[in-house]
Amino acid sequence: MASTTKIMTATIVLEKGNLNDTIEISKKAASTGGSRLGLKTGDKITVCDLLYGLMLCSGNDAAVALAEHLGGSIEGFAELMNKKAIELNLNNTHFVTPHGLDEDEHYTTAYELALLANYAMKNQKFAQIVSTKNYTVTINGYPKNLHNTNELLGNLDGVYGIKTGFTNGANRCLVTACKRDNLDIICVVLGADTKKFRTIDSIKLIEYVFSNFEIINIENSVNNSFEEWKKTNINSFNINKGSSKNIDLKLDNFKYSTIPIKKEEVKDLKIEIFCNFNLNAPISENTSIGSLVVKSNNSIIYTTNIYTDCNITKKGILEYLNDFYTNYLSILESVIN
Repeated sequence: MASTTKIMTATIVLEKGNLNDTIEISKKAASTGGSRLGLKTGDKITVCDLLYGLMLCSGNDAAVALAEHLGGSIEGFAELMNKKAIELNLNNTHFVTPHGLDEDEHYTTAYELALLANYAMKNQKFAQIVSTKNYTVTINGYPKNLHNTNELLGNLDGVYGIKTGFTNGANRCLVTACKRDNLDIICVVLGADTKKFRTIDSIKLIEYVFSNFEIINIENSVNNSFEEWKKTNINSFNINKGSSKNIDLKLDNFKYSTIPIKKEEVKDLKIEIFCNFNLNAPISENTSIGSLVVKSNNSIIYTTNIYTDCNITKKGILEYLNDFYTNYLSILESVIN
């Protein structure tokens, strides 16, 4: 994934570092090859400015400086990166360096890189940095102007980040965040032969999504269908040995209220409900008794659980006697009449 690695590097720094700290650049950082901020041994620069150098001009020297500052060494920082990857359930991702220069054990997938980017963009400072086209950092008290290497930023409608990448092993890579109206997407292109192909492929993917998908409010649709279903089915439950025949139901909390689906499939949206109608008391609140499935073109796009919203105790001896007495009176009344 080349320098798209720096998405994780910046995330670690923003979560664990102090932006106002001033760092003195080591010989190791200053001698790092590839794309550079242009740091020399002994230079002094803040963590904040190093982050801009990391994400705008893809400085490998800035990456090493930040890794040494936060992790003590490249190896120590890689441990922090991999710990975060585990936390984010990135099971096919492993980091060795903070800059992404080719290493056999340094890898990810397009999907997991999108997940990482989505997480990173939730950090306001990260989003601010990667959406910046030009910035001036200060090195040893002197200004230096930086220009963002992201060729789509400012040139394609809705693009607001995030990171380019290139090595001989990875070829051209680009992770892009783009938002138009209420549709917000992340596009990942890896392994393009040239920068031109990387740009073309990214634009094609982005335009395809915005041309073919729309956002629907899945929460409203599901809640409306569930309420209609309850009106028809709530009295069909058999609660064996229950002290009450009445049951209240609820849905699991929504992970997200809106989802994108293909425009031509909106009219074919189907909601199916599966529920166990035969229950045995006692029943505790929040007991899962079924599921709700949303399908589009016969593909499942959303599922949620159905839970009880009440406690139903098991009948006691007095309740059984009361039932017996009630039934006896009912039979007696029918015989008399």
